[in-house]
Amino acid sequence: MAKILVTGGTGYIGSHTVVELFNAGYEVVIVDNLSNSEAAILNQIEKITGKKPEHEFFDLCDEAKVQDFLSRHTDVTGIIHFAAYKAVGESVQLPLKYYKNNLYSLINILESLDRKMNFVFSSSCTVYGQPEVLPVTEDAPVQKAESPYGNTKQICEEILTDYCNINKDLSVISLRYFNPVGAHETGLIGELPIGVPNCLVPFITQSAIGKRGPITVYGNDYNTPDGSAVRDYIHVVDLAKAHVSAIKRLESAAAEDNYEVFNLGTGKGTSVLEVINAFESSTGETLNYTIGARRPGDVEQVWGDVTKSSNLLGWSAALGIEEMMKSAWKWEKYIAANPFN
Repeated sequence: MAKILVTGGTGYIGSHTVVELFNAGYEVVIVDNLSNSEAAILNQIEKITGKKPEHEFFDLCDEAKVQDFLSRHTDVTGIIHFAAYKAVGESVQLPLKYYKNNLYSLINILESLDRKMNFVFSSSCTVYGQPEVLPVTEDAPVQKAESPYGNTKQICEEILTDYCNINKDLSVISLRYFNPVGAHETGLIGELPIGVPNCLVPFITQSAIGKRGPITVYGNDYNTPDGSAVRDYIHVVDLAKAHVSAIKRLESAAAEDNYEVFNLGTGKGTSVLEVINAFESSTGETLNYTIGARRPGDVEQVWGDVTKSSNLLGWSAALGIEEMMKSAWKWEKYIAANPFN
Protein backbone atom coordinates (compact mmCIF):
# COMPACT_ATOMS: atom_id res chain seq x y z
CA MET A 1 0.00 0.00 0.00
CA ALA A 2 1.15 3.54 -0.71
CA LYS A 3 2.94 5.75 1.78
CA ILE A 4 1.30 9.10 2.55
CA LEU A 5 3.04 12.16 3.99
CA VAL A 6 0.77 13.97 6.46
CA THR A 7 2.04 17.43 7.35
CA GLY A 8 0.76 18.60 10.71
CA GLY A 9 -0.17 14.99 11.39
CA THR A 10 -0.15 15.27 15.17
CA GLY A 11 -2.67 18.12 15.04
CA TYR A 12 -6.40 17.84 15.53
CA ILE A 13 -7.60 16.88 12.06
CA GLY A 14 -4.24 15.44 11.06
CA SER A 15 -4.14 12.87 13.87
CA HIS A 16 -7.64 11.61 13.08
CA THR A 17 -6.70 11.37 9.41
CA VAL A 18 -3.59 9.34 10.25
CA VAL A 19 -5.82 6.91 12.16
CA GLU A 20 -8.16 6.55 9.17
CA LEU A 21 -5.22 6.12 6.77
CA PHE A 22 -3.89 3.30 8.94
CA ASN A 23 -7.37 1.78 9.07
CA ALA A 24 -7.44 1.86 5.26
CA GLY A 25 -4.08 0.06 5.01
CA TYR A 26 -1.79 2.98 4.13
CA GLU A 27 1.69 3.63 5.48
CA VAL A 28 2.11 7.07 7.03
CA VAL A 29 4.96 9.47 7.71
CA ILE A 30 4.34 12.70 9.60
CA VAL A 31 6.20 16.00 9.37
CA ASP A 32 5.27 18.25 12.27
CA ASN A 33 7.25 20.77 14.31
CA LEU A 34 4.74 20.39 17.18
CA SER A 35 4.07 24.13 17.27
CA ASN A 36 0.38 23.43 17.75
CA SER A 37 0.30 19.87 19.10
CA GLU A 38 1.99 17.34 21.37
CA ALA A 39 4.39 14.49 20.60
CA ALA A 40 2.29 12.31 22.93
CA ILE A 41 -0.37 12.18 20.20
CA LEU A 42 1.89 9.71 18.37
CA ASN A 43 1.47 7.30 21.27
CA GLN A 44 -2.28 7.88 21.28
CA ILE A 45 -2.47 7.00 17.59
CA GLU A 46 -0.57 3.80 18.36
CA LYS A 47 -3.02 2.94 21.16
CA ILE A 48 -5.92 3.22 18.72
CA THR A 49 -4.41 1.54 15.66
CA GLY A 50 -1.56 -0.61 16.95
CA LYS A 51 0.75 1.33 14.63
CA LYS A 52 3.01 4.27 15.39
CA PRO A 53 3.63 6.57 12.44
CA GLU A 54 7.09 7.73 11.45
CA HIS A 55 7.63 11.32 12.56
CA GLU A 56 10.19 13.89 11.48
CA PHE A 57 10.43 17.11 13.45
CA PHE A 58 11.11 20.22 11.40
CA ASP A 59 9.51 23.41 10.13
CA LEU A 60 8.11 23.22 6.61
CA CYS A 61 9.15 26.83 6.10
CA ASP A 62 12.74 25.54 6.04
CA GLU A 63 13.23 24.96 2.31
CA ALA A 64 16.40 22.88 2.62
CA LYS A 65 14.83 20.48 5.10
CA VAL A 66 11.75 20.01 2.93
CA GLN A 67 13.96 19.20 -0.08
CA ASP A 68 16.04 16.79 2.00
CA PHE A 69 12.96 15.02 3.34
CA LEU A 70 11.39 14.42 -0.08
CA SER A 71 14.72 13.32 -1.57
CA ARG A 72 15.01 10.65 1.15
CA HIS A 73 11.37 9.52 1.16
CA THR A 74 11.12 8.48 -2.48
CA ASP A 75 8.34 6.03 -1.60
CA VAL A 76 5.91 8.83 -0.69
CA THR A 77 3.23 8.90 -3.40
CA GLY A 78 0.70 11.19 -1.72
CA ILE A 79 0.70 14.25 0.53
CA ILE A 80 -2.05 15.52 2.79
CA HIS A 81 -1.13 19.06 3.79
CA PHE A 82 -2.58 20.27 7.09
CA ALA A 83 0.35 22.28 8.44
CA ALA A 84 -1.07 25.79 8.79
CA TYR A 85 -2.06 28.24 11.46
CA LYS A 86 -5.85 28.37 11.61
CA ALA A 87 -7.24 30.69 14.29
CA VAL A 88 -9.35 33.39 12.64
CA GLY A 89 -9.12 35.83 15.54
CA GLU A 90 -5.37 35.44 15.95
CA SER A 91 -4.84 35.95 12.23
CA VAL A 92 -6.51 39.36 12.48
CA GLN A 93 -4.02 40.34 15.20
CA LEU A 94 -0.95 38.61 13.69
CA PRO A 95 -1.42 38.62 9.91
CA LEU A 96 2.27 38.28 8.96
CA LYS A 97 2.61 35.14 11.09
CA TYR A 98 -0.18 33.56 9.04
CA TYR A 99 1.04 34.70 5.63
CA LYS A 100 4.60 33.55 6.30
CA ASN A 101 3.76 30.09 7.63
CA ASN A 102 0.75 29.16 5.51
CA LEU A 103 2.20 30.30 2.18
CA TYR A 104 5.87 29.39 2.55
CA SER A 105 5.16 25.87 3.76
CA LEU A 106 3.05 25.12 0.69
CA ILE A 107 5.46 26.73 -1.76
CA ASN A 108 8.43 24.84 -0.29
CA ILE A 109 6.65 21.51 -0.72
CA LEU A 110 5.64 22.24 -4.31
CA GLU A 111 9.12 23.45 -5.28
CA SER A 112 10.64 20.28 -3.84
CA LEU A 113 8.49 17.82 -5.80
CA ASP A 114 10.47 15.91 -8.41
CA ARG A 115 7.99 13.15 -9.30
CA LYS A 116 4.32 12.46 -9.83
CA MET A 117 2.39 13.27 -6.68
CA ASN A 118 -1.15 13.13 -5.35
CA PHE A 119 -1.81 16.12 -3.13
CA VAL A 120 -4.74 16.82 -0.81
CA PHE A 121 -4.90 20.38 0.46
CA SER A 122 -6.62 21.27 3.70
CA SER A 123 -8.67 24.28 2.64
CA SER A 124 -11.62 25.93 4.30
CA CYS A 125 -15.10 27.28 3.78
CA THR A 126 -13.63 30.66 4.77
CA VAL A 127 -12.75 31.10 1.07
CA TYR A 128 -16.44 31.81 0.49
CA GLY A 129 -16.50 34.73 2.93
CA GLN A 130 -20.15 35.60 3.54
CA PRO A 131 -21.82 33.76 0.63
CA GLU A 132 -24.59 35.46 -1.30
CA VAL A 133 -26.53 32.19 -1.68
CA LEU A 134 -26.89 29.32 0.82
CA PRO A 135 -26.11 26.47 0.83
CA VAL A 136 -22.85 27.39 -0.85
CA THR A 137 -21.62 25.19 -3.71
CA GLU A 138 -18.09 24.73 -5.02
CA ASP A 139 -19.04 26.93 -7.98
CA ALA A 140 -19.90 29.90 -5.78
CA PRO A 141 -17.69 32.94 -6.30
CA VAL A 142 -14.85 33.30 -3.85
CA GLN A 143 -15.60 36.40 -1.79
CA LYS A 144 -13.16 38.83 -0.23
CA ALA A 145 -11.76 37.04 2.80
CA GLU A 146 -13.02 38.13 6.21
CA SER A 147 -9.64 37.41 7.84
CA PRO A 148 -5.95 36.93 6.99
CA TYR A 149 -6.40 33.22 7.74
CA GLY A 150 -9.16 32.99 5.14
CA ASN A 151 -7.05 34.93 2.68
CA THR A 152 -4.14 32.50 3.06
CA LYS A 153 -6.48 29.65 2.11
CA GLN A 154 -7.64 31.58 -0.96
CA ILE A 155 -4.06 32.36 -1.99
CA CYS A 156 -2.95 28.75 -1.45
CA GLU A 157 -5.77 27.53 -3.68
CA GLU A 158 -4.69 30.03 -6.34
CA ILE A 159 -1.09 28.81 -6.06
CA LEU A 160 -2.21 25.21 -6.49
CA THR A 161 -4.46 26.06 -9.43
CA ASP A 162 -1.70 27.95 -11.24
CA TYR A 163 0.89 25.25 -10.57
CA CYS A 164 -1.41 22.46 -11.71
CA ASN A 165 -1.82 24.31 -14.99
CA ILE A 166 1.85 23.84 -15.82
CA ASN A 167 2.65 20.63 -13.90
CA LYS A 168 0.56 17.70 -15.04
CA ASP A 169 2.51 15.37 -12.73
CA LEU A 170 0.71 17.02 -9.82
CA SER A 171 -2.88 15.97 -9.05
CA VAL A 172 -4.62 18.05 -6.38
CA ILE A 173 -7.86 17.98 -4.44
CA SER A 174 -8.64 20.97 -2.24
CA LEU A 175 -11.06 20.10 0.54
CA ARG A 176 -13.04 23.11 1.68
CA TYR A 177 -14.36 22.01 4.99
CA PHE A 178 -16.61 23.68 7.40
CA ASN A 179 -16.34 23.53 11.22
CA PRO A 180 -14.72 20.32 12.51
CA VAL A 181 -15.65 19.34 16.06
CA GLY A 182 -15.77 16.22 18.22
CA ALA A 183 -13.17 13.56 18.92
CA HIS A 184 -12.36 9.91 18.26
CA GLU A 185 -14.87 7.51 19.76
CA THR A 186 -12.18 6.09 22.07
CA GLY A 187 -11.64 9.50 23.62
CA LEU A 188 -7.89 9.07 23.07
CA ILE A 189 -7.40 11.90 20.54
CA GLY A 190 -9.25 15.14 20.06
CA GLU A 191 -8.80 18.89 19.80
CA LEU A 192 -5.98 20.16 21.99
CA PRO A 193 -5.83 23.97 21.79
CA ILE A 194 -2.76 25.76 23.10
CA GLY A 195 -3.85 28.49 25.47
CA VAL A 196 -7.38 29.85 25.38
CA PRO A 197 -9.37 28.13 22.60
CA ASN A 198 -10.40 30.27 19.65
CA CYS A 199 -13.08 27.80 18.57
CA LEU A 200 -16.47 27.26 20.16
CA VAL A 201 -16.59 23.57 21.09
CA PRO A 202 -13.23 23.26 22.90
CA PHE A 203 -14.11 26.38 24.86
CA ILE A 204 -17.45 24.79 25.74
CA THR A 205 -15.82 21.60 27.00
CA GLN A 206 -13.11 23.47 28.91
CA SER A 207 -15.76 25.70 30.48
CA ALA A 208 -17.86 22.69 31.44
CA ILE A 209 -14.92 20.98 33.15
CA GLY A 210 -14.00 24.15 35.05
CA LYS A 211 -10.88 25.13 33.16
CA ARG A 212 -12.49 28.27 31.70
CA GLY A 213 -15.08 30.75 32.82
CA PRO A 214 -18.44 31.41 31.17
CA ILE A 215 -18.75 30.99 27.42
CA THR A 216 -19.17 34.14 25.36
CA VAL A 217 -21.64 33.97 22.49
CA TYR A 218 -20.22 36.51 20.06
CA GLY A 219 -23.32 38.30 18.85
CA ASN A 220 -27.02 37.58 19.19
CA ASP A 221 -28.18 40.15 16.64
CA TYR A 222 -27.32 38.34 13.42
CA ASN A 223 -30.03 37.74 10.83
CA THR A 224 -30.44 34.10 11.91
CA PRO A 225 -33.32 32.24 13.62
CA ASP A 226 -31.97 32.80 17.15
CA GLY A 227 -29.62 35.73 16.45
CA SER A 228 -26.39 33.77 16.92
CA ALA A 229 -23.98 32.90 14.13
CA VAL A 230 -24.68 29.75 12.12
CA ARG A 231 -22.06 27.23 10.95
CA ASP A 232 -21.95 23.80 9.36
CA TYR A 233 -20.39 21.64 12.09
CA ILE A 234 -18.85 18.35 10.96
CA HIS A 235 -17.53 15.49 13.07
CA VAL A 236 -13.74 15.28 12.82
CA VAL A 237 -13.87 11.52 12.16
CA ASP A 238 -16.16 12.08 9.16
CA LEU A 239 -13.74 14.74 7.99
CA ALA A 240 -10.75 12.42 8.36
CA LYS A 241 -12.47 9.72 6.33
CA ALA A 242 -13.06 12.25 3.54
CA HIS A 243 -9.30 12.76 3.22
CA VAL A 244 -8.86 9.03 2.66
CA SER A 245 -11.59 9.17 0.01
CA ALA A 246 -9.77 12.06 -1.65
CA ILE A 247 -6.47 10.14 -1.77
CA LYS A 248 -8.25 7.14 -3.28
CA ARG A 249 -9.88 9.32 -5.94
CA LEU A 250 -6.48 10.76 -6.88
CA GLU A 251 -4.97 7.27 -7.02
CA SER A 252 -7.74 6.11 -9.34
CA ALA A 253 -7.08 9.00 -11.75
CA ALA A 254 -10.85 9.39 -12.08
CA ALA A 255 -10.81 13.17 -12.40
CA GLU A 256 -10.96 14.91 -15.77
CA ASP A 257 -8.76 17.71 -14.42
CA ASN A 258 -5.69 17.62 -12.17
CA TYR A 259 -7.20 20.19 -9.80
CA GLU A 260 -10.54 19.66 -8.05
CA VAL A 261 -12.40 21.28 -5.15
CA PHE A 262 -14.89 19.67 -2.78
CA ASN A 263 -17.00 20.94 0.10
CA LEU A 264 -16.97 18.86 3.27
CA GLY A 265 -19.79 19.39 5.72
CA THR A 266 -23.15 18.06 6.77
CA GLY A 267 -25.09 20.38 4.49
CA LYS A 268 -26.92 21.75 7.53
CA GLY A 269 -26.41 24.93 9.54
CA THR A 270 -26.36 24.93 13.34
CA SER A 271 -26.30 28.10 15.45
CA VAL A 272 -23.98 28.77 18.38
CA LEU A 273 -26.90 28.61 20.78
CA GLU A 274 -28.05 25.32 19.25
CA VAL A 275 -24.57 23.88 19.80
CA ILE A 276 -24.70 24.94 23.45
CA ASN A 277 -28.12 23.31 23.85
CA ALA A 278 -26.91 20.13 22.11
CA PHE A 279 -23.96 19.86 24.49
CA GLU A 280 -26.22 20.21 27.52
CA SER A 281 -28.78 17.69 26.27
CA SER A 282 -26.23 15.09 25.17
CA THR A 283 -23.98 15.25 28.25
CA GLY A 284 -26.30 16.31 31.06
CA GLU A 285 -23.94 19.17 31.90
CA THR A 286 -25.14 22.74 32.43
CA LEU A 287 -23.21 25.54 30.77
CA ASN A 288 -22.82 29.15 31.82
CA TYR A 289 -22.72 31.59 28.95
CA THR A 290 -23.03 35.30 28.30
CA ILE A 291 -23.84 37.32 25.18
CA GLY A 292 -21.01 39.47 23.85
CA ALA A 293 -20.34 41.72 20.88
CA ARG A 294 -19.70 40.33 17.42
CA ARG A 295 -16.14 39.14 16.85
CA PRO A 296 -14.00 40.68 14.06
CA GLY A 297 -13.55 38.34 11.10
CA ASP A 298 -16.65 36.22 11.77
CA VAL A 299 -19.25 35.71 9.05
CA GLU A 300 -22.96 35.62 9.86
CA GLN A 301 -23.89 32.21 8.53
CA VAL A 302 -22.51 29.60 6.20
CA TRP A 303 -23.18 25.99 5.39
CA GLY A 304 -22.33 23.91 2.38
CA ASP A 305 -23.90 21.97 -0.43
CA VAL A 306 -22.10 18.60 -0.28
CA THR A 307 -23.73 16.95 -3.31
CA LYS A 308 -20.47 16.93 -5.28
CA SER A 309 -18.60 15.16 -2.46
CA SER A 310 -21.33 12.56 -2.25
CA ASN A 311 -21.40 11.93 -5.98
CA LEU A 312 -17.68 11.98 -6.82
CA LEU A 313 -15.87 11.16 -3.59
CA GLY A 314 -18.48 8.65 -2.49
CA TRP A 315 -18.40 10.35 0.91
CA SER A 316 -20.99 11.87 3.20
CA ALA A 317 -21.08 12.83 6.87
CA ALA A 318 -22.53 10.12 9.09
CA LEU A 319 -22.29 11.60 12.60
CA GLY A 320 -24.62 14.28 13.97
CA ILE A 321 -24.31 17.12 16.48
CA GLU A 322 -25.12 14.84 19.44
CA GLU A 323 -22.21 12.52 18.61
CA MET A 324 -19.97 15.54 18.11
CA MET A 325 -20.74 16.89 21.58
CA LYS A 326 -20.57 13.51 23.37
CA SER A 327 -17.17 12.64 21.89
CA ALA A 328 -15.77 16.12 22.54
CA TRP A 329 -16.81 15.83 26.19
CA LYS A 330 -15.34 12.32 26.46
CA TRP A 331 -12.02 13.67 25.16
CA GLU A 332 -12.08 16.65 27.53
CA LYS A 333 -12.59 14.37 30.51
CA TYR A 334 -9.80 12.07 29.30
CA ILE A 335 -7.28 14.86 28.88
CA ALA A 336 -8.18 16.32 32.27
CA ALA A 337 -7.40 12.96 33.89
CA ASN A 338 -4.39 12.22 31.65
CA PRO A 339 -2.63 15.50 30.86
CA PHE A 340 0.16 15.34 28.28
CA ASN A 341 2.24 18.04 29.98
